[in-house]
Amino acid sequence: MGFSHATQGFTLLLLSASLLAVGAARTIVIGGSENWGLGLDYTVWAHQNRPFYINDTLVFKYDPPSENSTGFSVYLLPDLRSYAKCDFSRAKLLANTTQGSGEGFAYVLNKWRPYYFASGEDNGTQCYPGMMKFFAAPAPPRH
Repeated sequence: MGFSHATQGFTLLLLSASLLAVGAARTIVIGGSENWGLGLDYTVWAHQNRPFYINDTLVFKYDPPSENSTGFSVYLLPDLRSYAKCDFSRAKLLANTTQGSGEGFAYVLNKWRPYYFASGEDNGTQCYPGMMKFFAAPAPPRH
């Protein structure tokens, strides 16, 4: 039993829409040319670079620790309260101080939920307002 032309056309349309949604995902370097480090307000940066979408890949690029720096990290904080207070007690370490070098650490926004990111080095002081933290609330994939 074969497919009708209408069924074939509908199947092709669905396949095309799926490919467009997948092809629409972006790769975003956090901080742009400034990368992930001190000196940039990432809350402002995230606001200027939104919207984020499900399946977008965030890339955190940063230098490893040196004589002058303890380095940076990437934590996923569990909720808004932890984010607001820079409380890392229930945070998940996504990338340590060396994983941001080279091509950087990539993280895919794969669910429709808020994501709270921060650097937890220097006993969490890199996280305080105006420092190394931001959140992304991805929208459904674009079609």
